[in-house]
Order: sequence, then C-alpha cells, then structure tokens
Amino acid sequence: MVAELSPKLIAEVQRAAELLAVQSRICILTGAGVSAESGIPTFRDKQTGLWEQYRAEDLASPNAFARDPRLVWSWYQWRRQLVHDKKPNPAHHTLAQWQQDAIENKKSFTLITQNVDDLHEQAGSMTTHLHGHLWRNRCHDCGTPYPNKAETLDSNKKSINFDDSLISCQQCSGYIRPDIVWFGEALPVQAWQTAENAAASCDVFISIGTSSLVYPAAGLAQLAQQNGAKVIEINPNPTPNTIVDITLAANAGVVLPLLMQKMAALT
Repeated sequence: MVAELSPKLIAEVQRAAELLAVQSRICILTGAGVSAESGIPTFRDKQTGLWEQYRAEDLASPNAFARDPRLVWSWYQWRRQLVHDKKPNPAHHTLAQWQQDAIENKKSFTLITQNVDDLHEQAGSMTTHLHGHLWRNRCHDCGTPYPNKAETLDSNKKSINFDDSLISCQQCSGYIRPDIVWFGEALPVQAWQTAENAAASCDVFISIGTSSLVYPAAGLAQLAQQNGAKVIEINPNPTPNTIVDITLAANAGVVLPLLMQKMAALT
C-alpha cells in the first residue's frame, strides 16, 4: 500500500510524524470518510432500493419523524442492517493503538467523531460522538433512553432484531427514535464541550475523512489554530482551507499506519 503513495506524500507524512513526535496534546476529529473505508455508505451517497425516491436529508429531521415516524424508523432500521456486519479498518485500529500509547505515556489524546457507527469502539478507542449513536434509542418526546432491541444479540451474536414496528416510550407514550442528532437539532452539550476543550488546548489538531469547511465541526480546527495548534488534514479529497498546515491526500487506512510507523522511528 505504501508503494502506491507518491514521494511527495511520503515526505509530507514524514513531516507530520516529526511534528507529532514532539507534541503531547493531540485532538483528532474523524468523519464519514473513515467509515467509508469499512464499506459504510456516507450520508451523502445516493439512496438505494426502496429508498431511492428519498434524500437522506429529508428523513433525518424532527419534522420528518413528526410527519411519518414509521417511515423514518424503518429507514434507520434499514441503515442498521447495512452496517451491522461492518468491521474496523486499519485507520480505526491505528487510532486505537495511538490512543492507548498516549495513555501509557501520560499524553493527551482526544478522539472525536462525527460518525454514528461504533467502529472506533470496536477497535478499542474511547470516543466522543458529536452526532449520536446509531445503535442507541431514546424517546422523541421526553428523551428517556430505550433498551435497544435493534442491538439485542443472541448468545452466538448472530441474530439482530431489525423489526420496523414503532415502539412507544414507557414513560410518556411518545415514539422511540434513534439517538442521533438530526438536522435542526443541537449537538449534545457534554460531547461538544469535550470537543471544544480538547481543540482549544491541543498542540496538533487532525481532521480525518471529513471536510474542514462544514460547521459546527469545522469550527474545532479553527479554534485549535487560533490557540496555537498546528492543523493536519487526512483526506483523499482535501478541502481548500487556509488553516491546514499539512495535507495528507490519501485514505486514512493507508496513511495512518505509515504515520504511526514513522513516529515510532523518531522516539
């Protein structure tokens, strides 16, 4: 895989490694590009099958759920079927190892994600989720968490219930929905505070598999840069952003293992 990288890109990876090797406070933001390398469709991908007539944006909103809760719930159960068997890729595993090494060496390493899957956790990372969790449910009306039938596994972890029948809250009788941040909803306060604090106090901020232009998450890179941090972007399709100091234009699953290898050689 490394042989596929250009000499220029390998040189940039080396430059990033030299920067990271001497810093002790790292903040990382991951987006859909990281999960896409595990085969999970991005939110912007064209819908397929029964959902071709819909745009994702028209289904992921409080108004859509109020208008037709069964439709929205069915769509999320379908999405869960798409991703339930997906596994972490080398990017997830490298970030988990990097975080573990940082903890052992008493360094600060905060991993924040815009993704709603659990691939970071499957790889062993402790992760702050800005947009919620696909495998968790809560009441749409009162917010009470609901034990997730969609994630109920048998003893062999082979059967998952993807029933699309609506579920009512035992507290208020409202409908159960995925615990995901929809269009028009605020980010979870605690998660956003964690992200802001990490970005404001880090030495290096790394954006992986996500645009550095979409707010509010894009504001984290700006916050880091304003407080003296260097900004690295890992993305096969880099965004035109003047605050980025180092751009690694390749898939995270290829670049991150090489980056960690080069960092190890410097310590």
